[in-house]
Amino acid sequence: MDKLNLTEEEWRNRLSPEQYHVLREGGTERAFTGKYNSNKADGVYYCAGCGAELFDSGEKYDSGSGWPSFTAPVDIDAVDELRDSSHGMIRTEVRCAKCAGHLGHVFPDGPGVNGLRYCMNSASLDFKPRDEAE
Repeated sequence: MDKLNLTEEEWRNRLSPEQYHVLREGGTERAFTGKYNSNKADGVYYCAGCGAELFDSGEKYDSGSGWPSFTAPVDIDAVDELRDSSHGMIRTEVRCAKCAGHLGHVFPDGPGVNGLRYCMNSASLDFKPRDEAE
């Protein structure tokens, strides 16, 4: 996969202030405020920073956490996972493999066969209905 490397100025011009805060500064939107938390439409979720395909709606479920949650990415190579020891806890951060944008975290309490919950920020995602997905 070709990596997307932009300057901070290019990222600021490309993203909304909220998207920049989440994707480039590792921020988190408030629980239950993201536009995709309750989205039940059939389609594909892409990185809001670079357009990389990340998650399929078939893997989305209501975790009750307040953020869009998925049991798995479309391809394990679509995301990078890094150790995150911020905020006094140890978690696994999830970043877009193409642009290194912060997406959210993955936790070992999901319902799927792998037992994972990919808890993502809506601000880091773009959604396209299945008939419009690439």
